[in-house]
Amino acid sequence: MPRIAGVDIPTDKQMWISLTYIHGIGRHLAKEILKEAQISETIKGKDLTDDELSRIVAILDRDYTVEGQLRRQTSQDIARLRDIACYRGLRHRRGLPVRGQSTQSNARTRKGPKKTVAGKKGVKALK
Repeated sequence: MPRIAGVDIPTDKQMWISLTYIHGIGRHLAKEILKEAQISETIKGKDLTDDELSRIVAILDRDYTVEGQLRRQTSQDIARLRDIACYRGLRHRRGLPVRGQSTQSNARTRKGPKKTVAGKKGVKALK
């Protein structure tokens, strides 16, 4: 099982799909990397030679931010937004949607499960 950027690449899938197992690489970028390394997109992971593998690793190291470094950079960016207390930072801090989505009826993924508020019994007793 080939290992690229600390991730075990599946051996039975085509390389352009296998590269998407690396955080920060999607399908389009995987195809570009293979084209630059002059490797067929349809080759399986088990058929890669050491030379081809080293070319892919060299391209990733030289041109792209992937895996742990990308995760670290993303978390630092969010921490910076929180520190300067901008609007997006406040939304991150409160666990609310950051990109302008409506929260009145949706946003359950960010807000978590519903928190039920007790009914107002005292209002009925006054009438």
